[in-house]
Amino acid sequence: MESADLDVTDVTSPDEFDVDPPYDSERGTLPDHRFLDRELSWISFNERVLELAQDRSLPLLERVRFMAIFASNLDEFFMVRVAGLKRRIAAGVAVPTASGLHPKEVLKRSIAASQELQRSHADHLHEHLAGDLEAEGIELLRWDDLTPDEQELVSENYRARVFPVLTPLAVDPAHPFPYISGLSLNMAVVLRNPGTGKDHFARVKVPPIISRWMEVGPQRYLPLEDAMAAHLHLLFPGMEILAHHTFRVTRNEDLEVEEDDAENLLKALEQELLRRKFGPAVRLEVEPTIADEVLELLTSELGVQADEVVRLSGPLDLRSLNEIADIDRPELHFEAFVPGTHEHLAEVETASPADLFSALRKRDVLVHHPYDSFATSVQRFIEQAAADPKVLAIKMTLYRTSGDSPIIDSLIDAARAGKQVLVLVEIKARFDEQANIRWARKLERAGCHVVYGIVGLKTHCKLALVLRDEPDGLRRYAHIGTGNYNPKTARHYEDLGLLTSNPEITHDLTELFNNLSGFSQQTEYRTLLTAPARLRAGLVERIQREIAHHRAGRDAHIRIKVNSLVDEALIDALYEASIAGVRVDVVVRGICAIRPGVPGLSENIRAVSVLGRFLEHSRVYWFANGGEPEAWIGSADLMHRNLDRRVEVLVRVPTAGHTDRLGQLLAQSADDDTSNWRLTPDGEWERHVGSHDLHQSLIDDSRRRRSRAKG
Repeated sequence: MESADLDVTDVTSPDEFDVDPPYDSERGTLPDHRFLDRELSWISFNERVLELAQDRSLPLLERVRFMAIFASNLDEFFMVRVAGLKRRIAAGVAVPTASGLHPKEVLKRSIAASQELQRSHADHLHEHLAGDLEAEGIELLRWDDLTPDEQELVSENYRARVFPVLTPLAVDPAHPFPYISGLSLNMAVVLRNPGTGKDHFARVKVPPIISRWMEVGPQRYLPLEDAMAAHLHLLFPGMEILAHHTFRVTRNEDLEVEEDDAENLLKALEQELLRRKFGPAVRLEVEPTIADEVLELLTSELGVQADEVVRLSGPLDLRSLNEIADIDRPELHFEAFVPGTHEHLAEVETASPADLFSALRKRDVLVHHPYDSFATSVQRFIEQAAADPKVLAIKMTLYRTSGDSPIIDSLIDAARAGKQVLVLVEIKARFDEQANIRWARKLERAGCHVVYGIVGLKTHCKLALVLRDEPDGLRRYAHIGTGNYNPKTARHYEDLGLLTSNPEITHDLTELFNNLSGFSQQTEYRTLLTAPARLRAGLVERIQREIAHHRAGRDAHIRIKVNSLVDEALIDALYEASIAGVRVDVVVRGICAIRPGVPGLSENIRAVSVLGRFLEHSRVYWFANGGEPEAWIGSADLMHRNLDRRVEVLVRVPTAGHTDRLGQLLAQSADDDTSNWRLTPDGEWERHVGSHDLHQSLIDDSRRRRSRAKG
């Protein structure tokens, strides 16, 4: 699943804690406690991920993948959200949230609920998943399960490849307790010196550079720490091994950067990335067999409280199940799907090279990834712009991209060819900061104009603008998307993108890029809604317009698709629409603070969540608009950070056919025939099994469209 994004702003502001301000509603007629808590809602989201891991109707290795995703999601929740709650409470800035809960209560409930899910997660591996894997010839073993020949083979491999990498760290008066890095897997070893009879403690880190699961036979796998435990005598010759226990620490990995100006931001962020490694511990995972005295030492040295310790049946750190999920057993995975070229771009593929610009002069193209290929649409758009001698300039925002990004390479080629290249690199993208710093410097060395955004705001929008010299004058082409310019995630993330040469849209984007790179104060655009200036107000105005349409007897309906819905002002606007009789459909992947189906408040609102093969990532806002529907797509979720502390962009989709298609997509997501989860008024998500899976239906539709285009 996609990583959450970090807000890095001036440390003197409340944004230091990524905390949503208390909501002071001016709508006194609406009831109190109408908002669900965002942290508890996120935990419910991860519970839905665990349900997928437990769903035996899914291919086996895909269930294993969901097990790994669940573990990774929860790690990030503790590193950022739990850490943030603890920091706000300690700093004395914790105030009741819109849900009415005090952060101390939220923290208590979050830890309890997440630990219960972790135990269910670990138990599912042992009680169900391991047996299902074994039935398919894939075995997850412990040391005592190995045959003598396998143990000998592991020993040889251990001595040759693992043992030289290990570094035992003793703890005694001459050796202080070592620093334990966040999310590392470690072994606590209790030793006795036979000569003195004195007991000692040592720590050995399980090396992350070696595969966690050692293949000891055909599809027979052993955790690396089991091999280490069986050979501790090699690390501590002459010592008696009394006990060994694996443990894992999660640390606060949020960032605090004082952002005086963009020029100093790069160095400040680099320094803070070094400090992040030493954040305070917020969770300690141990196996149930850990000795009391060892646990006491760990909690004392790491500074964790009793309620921050979770005992789990091993192996710990089930993110490593990704290695098992990668096993080459096609029959245990989803059926292979290779995205095809969008039918309106396939028309120009026969040209050499394929000319996307000619296709975009004819019509706008709305691409839907991963059903439409990213490589032959967005990536090709940038590559062609870089190679085309008629292109004079490329302007682009980069939030996240892949490690071997062809997008970056194309921008570098364009700059070296003499084109004007402006790249707004968001170096504060959470957990991608170091990679983005590297890209920023590489782009600068190639001659690109690199901008780090606007002080106090994170630039999250996904934009590309190309200026081309053509016989009838300068023409501009653009891409506005809902997802990152990342070819790898585009294969698994569901996203939308508009490729267009529409003069109104490209004019607005020209003005917007001037705003981002210069001193323009423009906030009003004809085809765009931008945050932080106008996006919230623009959406509220359109919601109110639907109310007016309904009261006038015209068609009124609101459909919204986001990753998260938290913003209280927009939720209240949706409540008012429901009270007025407007139907509201909300499709939300993760956090949802709205209460649907409450009599007198939200009986016209329904909220559903779609999880499955692809990660739902697009943001769509669709309004019936009295019979003349309009749709907006872009980067913005409905959260305070998106609407107040980021540069976000929504674009109105200019083509009626595309607008209708988006409305149908959202309707299909919430339809009774579609499998999804449905939110109840009390905040519970109930699974609904329909007659079809949304992702498979869209795969089938994509194949049919391409088949018709070829025919």
